[in-house]
Amino acid sequence: MARVQLIIPDEDRERFVHQARLEGMTLSGWLRAAAEERLKRKELLKPFRSSDEVREFFLAHDRSESEVPEPDWEEHLKTLRDAKMSAVQMP
Repeated sequence: MARVQLIIPDEDRERFVHQARLEGMTLSGWLRAAAEERLKRKELLKPFRSSDEVREFFLAHDRSESEVPEPDWEEHLKTLRDAKMSAVQMP
């Protein structure tokens, strides 16, 4: 395992140590976990390289959100128009 030396302001070190202890971790473990979390967030922000990737992303998202597929866009527009008309007709 490699060792890494960090130069950070004393105030940051104190805050990091405090938070690590609250989470039941060592400073080293907490910093590794923070770095891993940041890398995972970066992976989620990867740009799409093709329309197939975009399509797959939304299909996977639909599956994870609900078993009921998202309504067609025209259905959304009709719902909005109907709601607008019912609001206009209210006294």
